[in-house]
Amino acid sequence: MIDPDALEDVLPPERRQLARGHERVRAPILQQLAERRLPGAILLHGPQGIGKATFAFELAAAILTQTGDEEGHRVEEQIAALSHPNLFLLRRRPKDAKSFYTVIRVEDVRELRDSLHHTRGRSGYRVAIIDAIDYCNPSAANALLKTLEEPPPETIFLLISHRPGQLLPTIKSRCHNLALRPVGDEDVRGVLLDHDPALGRNEVDRAIALAGGRPRRAFETLALEADSALGALQAWLSNPAGQPAGVAIALAETLGSERQSTELTFAREMLDDWLAEEARNAAMQPGARRRLASANELWDKAHALFAEADSISLDMKQTLIAIFDAIRKHVATTVSAEPL
Repeated sequence: MIDPDALEDVLPPERRQLARGHERVRAPILQQLAERRLPGAILLHGPQGIGKATFAFELAAAILTQTGDEEGHRVEEQIAALSHPNLFLLRRRPKDAKSFYTVIRVEDVRELRDSLHHTRGRSGYRVAIIDAIDYCNPSAANALLKTLEEPPPETIFLLISHRPGQLLPTIKSRCHNLALRPVGDEDVRGVLLDHDPALGRNEVDRAIALAGGRPRRAFETLALEADSALGALQAWLSNPAGQPAGVAIALAETLGSERQSTELTFAREMLDDWLAEEARNAAMQPGARRRLASANELWDKAHALFAEADSISLDMKQTLIAIFDAIRKHVATTVSAEPL
């Protein structure tokens, strides 16, 4: 099956044998597998691009090896080719030769359910990976819930989610929650050098600086020009209230010039990360109630502005200018002024 989220010239998650940086969650879940106590449905959640799909395929390989009758290397070969008869994968389907559906449809879930109820092709457990459940439309989500409520025997569901807060509570209640976090800089470096040992130190360091612990973002950085505006955005976000207004305006004009550009997508992720981090910092700072309230309002405003721009194709430059201005005012009036 073609991966709608694949990066050009980068190995897909099913062909990677190890998800770097997730040792904290790996050992306990493998211990549960060894003791035959693995939950029937596991929700792997965390920010997009940190290696959740790679971890899911790694866990699938362990399940199929330990419950089946084939050696590990043979199972890994079949997973890499997506040909193991006990592995099932649900992704967004191709719409035509050039595009994919934007959602996972109810008919896709029904096809998975029908396949799981057929006689298995090999001994051992079966594994169904949903990558990612966030793409399920309401009908598909309800159909998946019914499958989780009445699962086929000896079947493990691995559900990947970038936004678990938006999932149906009834789906989350059916799953064992496994939170994956952004990985360390050296883990990102290892992923990049596994991909291409000839990468130069400077370009690797630049990719790590912009990645924020997300290997996928590091790969995306490598594909950008060295003088990308993202570096300037990162510098601006480090001190929004201390730079001339013209810097933010220039950034908005550059990043907002093409609605579908990789740079704009990347910039929106960076802004999202900054907003989330600011809300966390405010929540952890004693006596910073005004800062926290402002941070929450800022989060809501930024997402509302982006949603409006996406829905009616507003000028993205003006949207970015409005968000940058709101960030600057928030920092100037709360972060800088809040007593320590």
